[in-house]
Amino acid sequence: GGLLGSGRTELARLLFGLDRADSGSLRIAGNVVELHHPADAIAQGLALCPEERKTAGIVADLSVRENIVLALQARHGWWRAIPAAQQEVLAGEFVAMLGIKVAETGTPVGALSGGNQQKVVLARWLATAPRLLILDEPTRGIDIAARQEITQEILKLAQQGMAVLFISAELEELTRLSDRIVVLRDRRKAGELQGGSSGRQVLDLIAGDA
Repeated sequence: GGLLGSGRTELARLLFGLDRADSGSLRIAGNVVELHHPADAIAQGLALCPEERKTAGIVADLSVRENIVLALQARHGWWRAIPAAQQEVLAGEFVAMLGIKVAETGTPVGALSGGNQQKVVLARWLATAPRLLILDEPTRGIDIAARQEITQEILKLAQQGMAVLFISAELEELTRLSDRIVVLRDRRKAGELQGGSSGRQVLDLIAGDA
């Protein structure tokens, strides 16, 4: 949690190898790792659903199927193309699992609603079976029904053992979904709360009153 400019998105970018740290170290399963590029993060089992869905998430001219298999194909290597039949099966599984409303997986993803586009981005990264799923404002700009469906899926993934870093400006989402809440201020950790804490407690940390 934190205000705009507090460092939330910068943290997500740092963890995904898009930016480099000024100092400190990153450990995964106890081992120090260096992420020089998103490919390094993907190889370590990290996934990022970015804040700007339309400009940094979907590839609007590609189909739903192509968008879903994109990250998995990148991890396999572009010279080892995933067979079309396998792509179709994989895309169909995630369309069904996430309730993506589309007539066929060959439909351009740009033709879908915002909520369904967000589900496609989520499906892309779930297809890689990540150990850490980083979600930067995953429910921003989508309707209430899609928001509920996405948050329910996030909770289900967490209950199944996937680590999820959930970034949101919505206090209700933070307090309802989180096992622990870290608040950032001026690109530093301002404090930490247990899940189920009140929105007032989060606001106090954001404002520097706690």
